Amino acid sequence: MNGRIIRGRAYVLGDHIDTDQIISAEHLKLDPSSPDGYAGLGRLAMCGLPDGFPPFVDPASGTSPYAIIVAGDNFGCGSSREHAVIALGAAGVRAVVARSYARIFLRNCVSTGELLPVGCAARLNEAVRTGDEIAVWVDERRVGTPDGRVDAPIEPVGELAGIVEAGGLFAYARAAGRMPARAG
Repeated sequence: MNGRIIRGRAYVLGDHIDTDQIISAEHLKLDPSSPDGYAGLGRLAMCGLPDGFPPFVDPASGTSPYAIIVAGDNFGCGSSREHAVIALGAAGVRAVVARSYARIFLRNCVSTGELLPVGCAARLNEAVRTGDEIAVWVDERRVGTPDGRVDAPIEPVGELAGIVEAGGLFAYARAAGRMPARAG
């Protein structure tokens, strides 16, 4: 997370973005534990968005030029599939800034370590535009644009940032000595 600052271009969405919009159920056969399956999920991230949204993934690179998703309420609602979080991480997303999250989506972010879920009470999805440069200053508890046009407080992320930085819950627990290292 580069000094606890996450920077990148924003991709802006509305309220109630569900896991079917993030990755359609027909693609759940891809195995995220294989390199090809992981990359395939990244290439398909946001494939279920309705027409009218700008492309999320660059077809040439298979990754997204957007490191931060900015959304409204109830991001990641729908099914409990980890594939949704993994698809976003595989595409290159490092954080989602939303007013609220579906509980299971937030837990999947933490357990997989793919991306940091950041809460923000402000309706940033009405102030930021897709393609804007944006930064999340994790330790300063704020999010905004480098030019200062947008600057809003975020909810404290506490230990979540360390868990995501470590690569997920199990990696964090191993690094903290809370569970034995893997053999071998």
